[in-house]
Amino acid sequence: MRTIKLLLEYDGSAYHGWQIQKDARTIQGLLEERVSRLAGERTAVIGASRTDAGVHAFGQVAAFRTRSSLDCETIKRALNATMPRDVRVLSAEEVHAQFHPRNDAIRKRYVYVLAPRGTTSAFLFKYAWEVPHKLDLGSMESAALALGGEHDFSAFMAAGGNVKDPVRTIFLLRLAHTEQMTFMGTRLPGTFITVHVEANGFLRHMVRNIVGTLVEIGRGKIPPERMRPILLSRDRSEAGPTAPPHGLFLERIDYAGGSPPE
Repeated sequence: MRTIKLLLEYDGSAYHGWQIQKDARTIQGLLEERVSRLAGERTAVIGASRTDAGVHAFGQVAAFRTRSSLDCETIKRALNATMPRDVRVLSAEEVHAQFHPRNDAIRKRYVYVLAPRGTTSAFLFKYAWEVPHKLDLGSMESAALALGGEHDFSAFMAAGGNVKDPVRTIFLLRLAHTEQMTFMGTRLPGTFITVHVEANGFLRHMVRNIVGTLVEIGRGKIPPERMRPILLSRDRSEAGPTAPPHGLFLERIDYAGGSPPE
């Protein structure tokens, strides 16, 4: 049996997330169907990150095992030829048999796009949370400092999360302001804040709950010095609302021996 690793990008707008669900269109379900058809055998596809419904990916990693002798370039081209245009295989490579895309990941990075004051380009509204308020970036950055390092992030875990250990390590939490976004080579004006979060793993809705809390701080609804008590409370009701999914992108996943993080 061979193990094939895939690097994927997708627009999650039309999907109910990564994980297979009964009577719902998902990325994993789509891939398993197309890979099984290509390999001529029932094949399970395992993903590195279970992105939520409506969340996008620049660098999702998945893997499957197969008896097929097709070379990796043929696998890539064949999958792209049969899949919808909102899902693309960027690369395919054969890896060692024990490779597991989720368990072997050492770092994952997400980016969330905010559009303060609401109005943005007709080409970007699907990919940014249009917040109809001015946000105080300084207060948000000050609050974000409390979340760096290893902590119990239960206060930012969605109800229904069933992990045994809610402790995660955030390596990077960076906010940046920009007056434009580049789309199809064109610079589109607007006001944007990007929130980059890199950690060794994430709880259910963790990034979206952090962003929702930061937005409340940026609006002045929560003082920035409250972030640490919220974290220490381990109580989801103490934190802010869940940010909508469409502004969130899985940016990259790193593995031991891979390229170092930026």
